[in-house]
This record gives sequence, C-alpha cells and structure tokens, in this order.
Amino acid sequence: MIKVSTYKVDPRLLEHRLLELSSNRSFFALYTSNSYPNSEKRFEIVFGWGAGAVYTDEELIPEDLSYGWKFGFLGYELRTKFESVTQENERLGNWPEAHFFAPEVAGVLHVDGTLDVWADDDRKARAVLRELLQVPKKTFPKVTSLNFEPVETREEYIANVDALKAHIQRGDIYEVNYCTAFKAEFDVLDSISLFQNMVSGTQAPFSAYVKMNEYELLCTSPERYIKREGSRICSQPIKGTNRFSDIDNEAAQSALLESEKERAENVMIVDLVRNDLSRVAKKGTVNVSELFGTYAFKNVNQMISTVEAEVADGVSNWDIVAASFPMGSMTGAPKVSAMELAEHYEKVAREIYSGAVGYITPEGDFDFNVVIRSIALNKATGVATLHVGGAITILSDAEAEYEECLLKAESVLMAAK
Repeated sequence: MIKVSTYKVDPRLLEHRLLELSSNRSFFALYTSNSYPNSEKRFEIVFGWGAGAVYTDEELIPEDLSYGWKFGFLGYELRTKFESVTQENERLGNWPEAHFFAPEVAGVLHVDGTLDVWADDDRKARAVLRELLQVPKKTFPKVTSLNFEPVETREEYIANVDALKAHIQRGDIYEVNYCTAFKAEFDVLDSISLFQNMVSGTQAPFSAYVKMNEYELLCTSPERYIKREGSRICSQPIKGTNRFSDIDNEAAQSALLESEKERAENVMIVDLVRNDLSRVAKKGTVNVSELFGTYAFKNVNQMISTVEAEVADGVSNWDIVAASFPMGSMTGAPKVSAMELAEHYEKVAREIYSGAVGYITPEGDFDFNVVIRSIALNKATGVATLHVGGAITILSDAEAEYEECLLKAESVLMAAK
C-alpha cells in the first residue's frame, strides 16, 4: 500500500467526517482516543474501510494476526480455544467468536496532527485524503432510542453475587467478574448518531465504531487490553470504580484510592496480568510501571494499573493473545475457575462483550481495548445487547455491586434513550 500525508488535522472534525463516510460501507472501523491523555497513547485516531480480505472465527489462523493492516475483534467466547472452559449460555446477538478484515484504505492521525493515509496506489490515496479533509455536513438527530430490558432481576443478580461470595469463602476462587446483560429489539436505528451520543457522554480513550456487514459495535471503553510496539507489550487493567463528583472530584478520587475493597480488586488482577504476560516475556522484564492510578472520566473515576514486559524471541502476536486472553479484569482469579463459575451463574453468553477490539499495523504492532461500555448490534436480527459487570470479592456487598453495574451502564443507557 502507498502512504500519503498531511498536517495539522483537527481530530474532532476528522472523526465526524469519518463517521459520515462510514454510512455507505459494509466494512468500516474507527478507533478514537477522544483526545484523552493516556500515557501509552500512540495515535489519536486509527481507521480503515473496505474489505480486501475477511477472516472469521472459522477461517482465522495465527498468521492472520502477524502483520499487515487488520481491523476487527476477538469475542469473549474465543477463550474456549485458549483455556479448558466451555460456553453453553444462550447467545442473544449471535455474534461470531472473531472477525477481522484487511482494509482497502487505512489511516492514522498522530498526536501532533499529522494524518497518514494508505491505499493501493498514490492516486487513490490522494483522492481519499481530499475526501477526508472536506468539512463534515451538519446533521440533525435521528432515531437513536433503544428500549433495553434486563435479562435478570435485581433480586436474581443479588442472589447470584451472594452465591459467588460463598464460593470465595470456600476458597474456590479469590475474585470473579460477574456480568449481567440488557437486550433491546429494533427496526430502525441510526447507529452513527447513537455512537456520537455515547462518545459525548464518556469521552473514553479506547472508543470504537466497527461495522462488518450486519454486525456493528458501538464501544466507549476506557480500558486497554494489550498493546504491542516492537518487542514491548503493555496491558492496563481497570479494577475500581466510583462516581465522578461535580462538587469535589479530588475527594472522590482519594476515596477510590483509599478503598481497601477497590485496591484488593485491582492488585489481584494486576498479579493475574503479570502472570499472563510472563508466559511470553523475556525473563525478568515483567514490570508494574503504575499501580492504583486514579483517572477521571465524564461520569466515573477508575483505578487503572499498567503492566509491561519485553517479548521473548520468537513470540508471535497470536502467542501473546493466547497467553493473556480474555483480559484478567473481565475474568477474575484464578482465571479458569473464575470463568467457569461466571459461566454457571450468568444468564446469557457475553459474546463480544469482555472481548477485545483493535487493529494490527503493517509492521505487526497492535493495540486492543477491552469491550465494555458498549452496544452490540445485529442488524440482520434487529437485536441490540448491552452487558455490564464488576469484580466480586469477599468484601463485596451485593446491593452495592448492582448499583455499580447501573453506574457503569448509565452513560450508555442515557445515550440510547
């Protein structure tokens, strides 16, 4: 592919223009940092469209993730290929386990405002660049409402959390991420406008809008699963949440940092991620560069840690995913036992939720988020799903955990009203 570049491009205008251009395309991917100052940020925006090749779960092989522009997702249920676990719960959205495409056009907006565009030849790349730099049209609000209904009652959720705490008390596990879900059916929906509503309510640094035929993901995730740049990998697990305070958010962040329960949740998952990365890292290179970092988002504060390592010689991208997927923050510890118990108590399959969405560069670097704070659409069946979850430890209060789930889902539910 041929690359062309231009400079001083406004990220917000480019994002709006890209969403406009997505409307008549079957394969499209946009990843945006929303200008959030993440310490590990490489690009403001990454995008691609058109499918030169498509890789589904039946056809995906390790080499497909090795190098060359790819956009797509790894669904949570792909875990059955990496660990001795089963998947038996009902799939509400009927999403595949994995889906990637090799784009006909790709591009990145760097932090300094430089826009790079790749296409098959110089003429096409320059035509795309001109198209991207056109001023976005003003649009009016369209149909963005979804009537989400929970798959379980508050009482059922609380009973299941108490049952999981009993498992922790017996020593079966230390921590488990228990998830619940909401479902809506739709005939007409403007998914682009809905995504814009979601982004404006969160400004999350790992947001993504991805279309692959009938499957559309609207994701406003604050969490990175794993990134590779050359021989370095890093993961940024989130565990610990409270509400953003308009009155005194510094006090709210201090309360989060001082919470024994929240720190216990975080450190257990950091240990799990350290163990996962050590399976593919050079000996002695796994390092926790930040522990218990507190970060403010539009409606919540989150506790985020950063774990990094140097990849051992001969380790492929597929090896890294196999060693660390799913993200420890979405499983619990020990990982396999926690996933088995979550599967037993949860009502429906997570599908793409708790999985990862991201991209692979021509050099073989990659960056994947954790799919949370998201709406998954199957436009062929008219089904929308929204999942939410949280870490259950021996210190958890079931009522408080349910309220935390509602807090996490709040911005997404508000966007879809």
